[in-house]
Parts: sequence; structure tokens; C-alpha cells
Amino acid sequence: MQFHVDAWNPGFGSSAEATDRGPTASSTAKLDTNIEVDAKKWQPIDPPAGLSAPQRVLLVDGVRRTDARLWIGLHPGLACSYAAGVVECTPGQAKLAAAQVQRTIFTSAEEVSDVGTAPARYRAVCVQGADEAGLSNAVQAHLTELEINISSLARTDDDLLIVDGPLRSRGTLPRALGYVKTQQKQYLPESLVGIVTALKPGQRTPVFLIGGIYQRITWYLKLPGGSGAPWAGIVRVECSAELPEHEAIRLAGLSAVTIPRFASVPYKDPRAPQNLIPIAGLEKRLRQLLGDPKLLHRALVRASA
Repeated sequence: MQFHVDAWNPGFGSSAEATDRGPTASSTAKLDTNIEVDAKKWQPIDPPAGLSAPQRVLLVDGVRRTDARLWIGLHPGLACSYAAGVVECTPGQAKLAAAQVQRTIFTSAEEVSDVGTAPARYRAVCVQGADEAGLSNAVQAHLTELEINISSLARTDDDLLIVDGPLRSRGTLPRALGYVKTQQKQYLPESLVGIVTALKPGQRTPVFLIGGIYQRITWYLKLPGGSGAPWAGIVRVECSAELPEHEAIRLAGLSAVTIPRFASVPYKDPRAPQNLIPIAGLEKRLRQLLGDPKLLHRALVRASA
């Protein structure tokens, strides 16, 4: 396959983080705020008395990196490395349960072939008619699929799975929670926002439904260790909208006794307390598994010649 490696730096740069002042954009999604209690009776909810965290908690995350931007004839391409992994947390112990790395060239060119040799071999995938934004979406879709596959390798009947980020297509996973640590959209009406900012560590809001393409049942949870800003330490947790309401409420209670114990602290992580300690460790390990970007870029340049 003939292709050209663009000299432009392929790095994505840092993702935008929402401030502790709260979401900056309003959502137009339809809401149902009367699932657990009537919206007029909303108030912070403490964890149920006597409820304990599961003995086995799995935290899933994935990382992606663009190793090079390519041109295959007149068609753009992205040579990407991406990895997904699972951290298994049991009382007093956390360990890497599973991890996998994949390398793929995503391009709109129809006639493509794999490039390079292991461990720097890239599988070629054609995304017909896609521009660079479409190719980036394809990368994320493949990463999500890898996260789903890697999650299934470590499951047992009594665990709780926490996915870093929205559930989206992972909503079919059993006993799964999506963990959204940055709040970029304001879902609740102004009359209920005060309930969120009044939460104390370990408290949550009642559950509510967010409509749209990816319907989900969700709630806000306050982590310990945040600053005095109104939204400091606030995360949003979600589960599948296909679950019965009583099961969603049960998972909300479990989240309140489980997630806060993994909260990070500022002297260890600048994204504390939202960036959970096991997730931070997993991200670091997965980025190591991606390999040296300079060596991979050099391998692609050699292959292009």
C-alpha cells in the first residue's frame, strides 16, 4: 500500500476539563426527574444503612493515541494505537486483571492492506467517505468494542463494573456503571441544581432519566476531598435505561458506598478527587503498553518508503 506520513504532530493534546463552577452548556435532552421521588421532594440521599460495597469491583478504561497522520493517495488516514484494561479491586488489593493493545490504520481509501511487522504491525480498516473527524469516531468505536471485550474476560456473578466515561453502547453489560468525572452539560433544571451543589461527601441525588439516542438512568454523587467550589468533587454516574427502576436505584446506592473510597487526593493527582486512583494507575499502565511513539512513527516512515 502506498502512503505518505504527514509531518504534523499527531498528538491529540489534553482534553478539556470542566471547572469546579459547574457545567458551561445546557442540555436539550428530555428528562424524567420523578423516577425515585417526585421532583418537588428532591433532597440529598445518604447511602442505605448497612449497605456494603461489593467484595470485587472492576474498573475499566481505555486509552488511544494517533501515532501518525497518513495520506493514502488523496485519502486521509490515522495510524492509531489503542489499549483497554481492567483493574480488579478486592479488599486490600488492586491488580491488573486483563489488558490488550491494538494498532490500526483507519482510512477512507478503499484499497488498503496491513502495514509493518509485529509488534508495530497496523491492521488496515476502510471507513468509506470519512473525513478526519469520521476517522476519529471510528477509532473511538473500536476502542469501545475493545473495552467491552476486555471487560467480559474478568467478570463474575457478584462483581460491580465501573466504566470510565459514559456507558453508551456498553449499557448491555451486567451490573455496569458509567462514571463521568467532568460535567460539561447542565442536564437538570435550575430548580434542582441546588440539590447537586448541596451534596455532602458520600451523598447522591435521586436518580433521573436522560432521553435521547443513548437513554440512561443517572444521578450525581459527591466525592470526598473536593475544594469549596460548588461543583467540586461532583461526578455523574449512570446505568442502563433498560434496567427496572428498583435495580437502578439499588445500583445508585451501591455507587455511593463504592466509588468514594477510590477517590484520589490532590498531592497525587491534579484531577483529584474525580480521577479515581485505580483508573489513574490503569491509564498509566496502558500508555506504557502502547509503546514508544517515536519508534512507531519511525517504523511507519520506513514502511511508507
